[in-house]
Formats: sequence, C-alpha cells, structure tokens
Amino acid sequence: MTNQNNEFEVLRAHTNSRDGRVDTLSAHSQRVATLARGFAEGIGCEDLATLLGTLHDIGKALPGFQSYLESLEKGEKPPHGPPHAIWGAALWFCVEKQPLWREICLPIAGHHAGLSSSTDLGLRLTEFAKENSADIDQLRLAVTSQGLFKGKVPASKLGGTQLEMRIRFLLSCLSDADFIATEEHFNPHSADLRGNWPTLSNLWPLFESKQRALLSKAKESWNEVQRVRSEVYEDCLKAAELPPGLFRLTVPTGGGKTLSSLGFALRHASCHRLQRIVLAVPYTSITEQSAKVYRDYLGSEAVLEHHSNQVIPHDNEDQDALHVRSRLAAENWDATVVVTTTVQLFESLFARRPGKVRKLHNLARSVIVLDEVQTLPLELLRSTLDALRSLALDAEATIVLCTATQPTFDDSPYLREFKDLPVREIVSRSRDHFSALRRVRYERWTEPISWKDLASKMASQTQALVIVNTRRDALNLMEELKGRTGLLHLSTLLCGAHRRDVLAAIATRLPAGDPVIAVCTQVVEAGVDIDFPFVYRAHGPLDRIVQAAGRCNRSGKPELGQVVIFQPAEGGVPRGSYRIGFDQATVVLDREGPDRLHDPSIYREYFQRVFSVADLDKKKIQDARLDYDYPKVAEEYRFMQETISVVVSYKGANGAEEALLAEWKEAPTREAWRRLQPFLVNLYRYEVDRLTASGWLAEARPGLYKWWGKYDEVKGLAGEALDPADLIQ
Repeated sequence: MTNQNNEFEVLRAHTNSRDGRVDTLSAHSQRVATLARGFAEGIGCEDLATLLGTLHDIGKALPGFQSYLESLEKGEKPPHGPPHAIWGAALWFCVEKQPLWREICLPIAGHHAGLSSSTDLGLRLTEFAKENSADIDQLRLAVTSQGLFKGKVPASKLGGTQLEMRIRFLLSCLSDADFIATEEHFNPHSADLRGNWPTLSNLWPLFESKQRALLSKAKESWNEVQRVRSEVYEDCLKAAELPPGLFRLTVPTGGGKTLSSLGFALRHASCHRLQRIVLAVPYTSITEQSAKVYRDYLGSEAVLEHHSNQVIPHDNEDQDALHVRSRLAAENWDATVVVTTTVQLFESLFARRPGKVRKLHNLARSVIVLDEVQTLPLELLRSTLDALRSLALDAEATIVLCTATQPTFDDSPYLREFKDLPVREIVSRSRDHFSALRRVRYERWTEPISWKDLASKMASQTQALVIVNTRRDALNLMEELKGRTGLLHLSTLLCGAHRRDVLAAIATRLPAGDPVIAVCTQVVEAGVDIDFPFVYRAHGPLDRIVQAAGRCNRSGKPELGQVVIFQPAEGGVPRGSYRIGFDQATVVLDREGPDRLHDPSIYREYFQRVFSVADLDKKKIQDARLDYDYPKVAEEYRFMQETISVVVSYKGANGAEEALLAEWKEAPTREAWRRLQPFLVNLYRYEVDRLTASGWLAEARPGLYKWWGKYDEVKGLAGEALDPADLIQ
C-alpha cells in the first residue's frame, strides 16, 4: 500500500484517456458516489448508494492493481488485472459485519461479476479477510485518513423479498453510475449524448391536444365504438389524478386501450411528477405496433423501443444524435418513454448481472403499463407479483394492469402479494363497454372433430383463420387443406422475416376479398392486427379463446363475425399451465356456455379456478430470494423454456442471412445479432441435439446453428427431417 496521506489522490482508477487525461481513483470514486446517490433517490437509499460508490473500487489502491495499469500504459498486455471488487466488500465486512453487510457487500463484490449467493459471499469474505488481513487494515487506514467513512449508514427497515429486491436496485444504482463515470473518462462524446429526451411535462399537452382533436373529429360519425373509446379515455384521465399505486384497466378489443392507457400514464406522471413511462407487452409484434402508435403521437425523438427485434445502428460518424442516444438509453432506460417486452422487464427485475440490472433504478417513480397482463406465466406468478409489489411500495412506481380478460390478483385466496395494496379500477363501466363492442357470435362444437372433417366444413369459405394448440396440429391440418387457394401458415416454425411476409399477405388479401385460409398457432392471438370474418379456435385456455376472437370482425362491421370453438379429435394440448387453463376453460364453458364470454365477470371465476390448481411458485423462487441466492433466482426466473437459435435460408432474404451469419461469426456484436434475428427459428435443445446428430444442423458458433435442410416456403422449418411431435406454438 502506498503512503495514504500523500499518494492516495494520485492513484489511478483507469488508464489514461486517448487525449491523455488522468482518471484518479479519488475522482472516479467521488463521481460514482455522486451519480449513484442521485439514482437512489427513487428508492430512498441515497446514503447507502453514496457509500457503495465510495468503496466499490477501493481495491484499485493496492500496488498490484496500480502496477497492472502501468503495464497497460507501457503497451504491455497482461492477461487480466488483480481482482479489485472483493476488497471494498471485505473492508466493510471486517469493519461493520452486521446488520448492513448484505446491502453493502453484495453490490460492491458484484459490480463486475454480478450478485452472488449471500451464503457463498459470506464464506468467501470470511476466508478472504483471514488471508489478507494486513492489506485490509492498510485500506481501512487509507479510507479513514481520507474521511471517506462519515458517520453510520442507517439500517434498512426492509426484510425478506423486499430487501432482496432492494439489494438488486442498489447494484443497479452502482453499476449504472460506474458505467457512466467510466464512459465520461474514455468516451466523453457518448456521455454528452445521454439523456436530452423530451420531458413528460411537454409530452402530456402534446398528446392531449392530438387526442382531443381525434375525439372531436370522431363525433362527426359518432357510433358505439367512438362512445366507448371516449368514455374509457375520460375515465383514464379522472383516475390519473389518484395517488400512485396499483391500477386495473379493463377494456374490450377495439375500446382504445393503447391510447387511453398512454393518456393515463402521461397525465398521472404529470400530476405526481413521475419520471418516465414504461410500456411492457408480451410479444415483439405488439411492441412494434404500440411503439409506432406512441411515435405517431409523441414524435420519434420521445420513444425508446427496446426488444430483441429492434435494430439500433452502430455508433458511427454518419449516425445522428437520436440513434446514438437511443443506443445508449437501451443500456439503462434513461429515456422518457420506453416500449419493451414483459420478458425484458421481468427477467431484468430478477437478473444478477450488472449489464442487465443497471436499468432498474430508472423504474423508480415511473408509470409501468403491463399490457395483456393475463399472459404472465403461472409458475412465476407469485414472484412476479411480489416484484410489482416492491416497485409500488419501495420504488414509488405506479403499475397499470391492462387486458380484456382481467385476472383478479388482489382478490384470490391463492395469492397474497397484493393483499395490503388496493388495486383501483380505472374504468367504471367495463361491463357495458363489452356489451356495446360485441363483434362476434360464439359457437361451440362439443363433439370432437377430425382434421379431415374440419377441412371439409371449411370448403365453402374463402377467408378463414384457424388457430390450433400445437405446431404439429397446424401441420396436420395444413396437410388436409393442401391444394386450397390462398393457404397460409403462421407458427414459430417460420422465421421472423417469413412471418412478417405472411402477415403482409393476409393484410393485403383480406380487404381485397381474395382467398386466404390461415392455419396458425397462438402466435397471432394477441395484438396482431388481422381481421377475418370466420375464426376457428381449437379449445384451449379461456383467455386464449377470447384473444383469438379479437382477430374476428376487428373492424366492427354490423354483421357479427363467427367464432367457432372446436375440439380436435386428433389434437394435442401443451403441458403445464396451458393444460391447466384448457381444463378449467372446459369446466366454465360446460356450465356457462360460450355466450358468457362477452361478460368480463366470467374471467374472475375462471382465473380463480386456474389459481387454485396451478403451482404459482413452481420453481421455489421465493424461497431462493429469502436465502438471497441471486444466481439461483436468475437461473430459475425464465419466462420461456430455453431454446436454441437456428439460421434458415428463407427466399425472401435473397441471401442476406448468409452475409449476416458471416458478420456474426466474425464479430458477434449485439447489433449483428439483432440484424440476424429475422432469419432465426428457435428450437428446443432436444430437437437441436437430434438434428445435429443426423447432419441437418451445424454449429456456427456456440449457441447458434445453421440449418442445412430445406426451408419450406409455406410451412417453414418443417419437413421429414423435423419430427413435429409435441411441438408447441
């Protein structure tokens, strides 16, 4: 250790910048502490965050790390520097130990590698302190001599899963502050482009003016649809004045939910001085549609769209400031309005790596709109709702639960996460709205029907949509319909570019009256803007049936559309939560009949039945959280079963996929991966292993494969080589 009193100020945190500027350890630590303190205001942990910023890099004061930096300055390339994150954690662990050691030590030790298990870190720090007691004493003297320990940090009043989430938010504050402070040193141009987004105080009057103009114009041709949309919007504005917390927005298809929820969010944020709006939706297709609507109203410069399909260009000299600002904001969501997926939102909330969690502190004091909230995975529901509870209670966020088929999270004996948090209804006349916007007539066939007979019944129809439960069912029905004019297919066996082309073909053929028979899986059910006169839906979960009906007579023609619920004689049903929903829908429909699907109150009973049967914490994530086992939580909290990406040669790509694959193999950057996304099909591990063994797949890079078989221009990645047994979606 160098002389604390004379040389502490000249110790360096990083190598010099390109223009020769020095970043001292003292200056870097102070900058990180200042930024982290500001980030922590939304969670009320300013003093804790300041301490984290002060101590996070204290291990760089040791001679070994300073020598490492000197070697780098000389052009030498040692394999890696001595570990430094552990030292600040060890210093606090030895000085204070209890009761704040988790809140301090876990974020500091994990600000590069990620949050550890509390038990593992405690054992590691105990051994580390024994082996390095002399250096730790020297660090303590240096820190004390510089006055970096100033008083005691108040102990947290939280416990259990609230404290577990608080620690993750503290890592978010620290890691984002560290990233930004380091960026300011090495790349001040990028740092200067951060932020500068339009303020919510400016966006609300802009939105209100456009919305009022739209409603005023609608009065020229006033009808039931316009009446309902107007009433929903007015209710949203009234509810926006209520204090922050949990809200429920129940709106039927066609009721203007997207714009009304945005109006609520903007008005609510303006009333209560909240800092941003986050819209999270379950599918990228809805994300893209919603982001477009938001941009049309608020301007492109106001909206950050962040999901796997969104390509944000490289930061190069030809690129404008908006693109650079968007790329930077995707790292930490410091934009004013963010449109993302529920997967991105919730897997970040339960992540442990700094790059994934650094956005979390920007959720504090925000309005978070969850669209199609009924799609939240049942097996993760308790931990998911508990995270929302923490956001509302401990981060001053407002949560809006949006859907036409509303679950009753706050009124169930099987869920306790919202018991002490009232969920307020935004719309007071939802039952009347569902009746007014009735667009379809339901018919239920109780006798099982074969694919062959279903195809025969559809012989007289030129435009119809069929939604089945599995990919295998879709392929079997396609075989029976072979030869029909306008036959199309949509499932996850198609790559993204192929799916977009199919949807574009449907959108062109339907209004023209051209033949189009679309056989699909559930990928079309939520938010896909297609409008068929006939929809056939294989019996499934109740909310999925209603979502399918939303693809029928979407334009609201006076003549009701026809939705047929049928029972496939040869069909399969996915296991797990889907099967639970399937069984409980059978019970409800047997007793109530399909006409009750127009009554929103039926979903209360349906979801209560589902909650009573499902294991709502199947992976015991809540237990892992109480143990502060962050690696286990991050590993287990996954929205979807793990899949492997396969690159296919879709003819619409005109060879683009080969060039993109070569680019990815040479330089696997985030941008290259996003550009490759449209030409990927995701398969389960067991499928990949079998197809690789038989020569149909070859690994291009770890976790990415190239398909060498035929890619069917209708069915996608489906042929004799791919056994479709048990394929879902």
